[in-house]
Amino acid sequence: MCLSVPKQVVAWEGEGDFAWVERDGQREQINMMLLGAQPVGTWVLTSMGLAKEVIEDDQRQLIEDALSALAASLEDDYDPAQHFQDMLPGRHD
Repeated sequence: MCLSVPKQVVAWEGEGDFAWVERDGQREQINMMLLGAQPVGTWVLTSMGLAKEVIEDDQRQLIEDALSALAASLEDDYDPAQHFQDMLPGRHD
């Protein structure tokens, strides 16, 4: 299973095929060939060194919540009331 993780473009390398992205203070260089050049500050979904999709902030927040829920469950500290609030009945913002 591959897990795509949001990372923010912070700098460009060379002619625009590779960008430096950051998440939680960790930087890595990724291939941007599928998306093309994106402005610094753009959030992209990445997997295995490749940017796959540009995401908006509301999408990013939902993904961050899911990743947080996953981390909590792996630490045996999952509380359903703390995650996926967008899925509760009557909460369809």
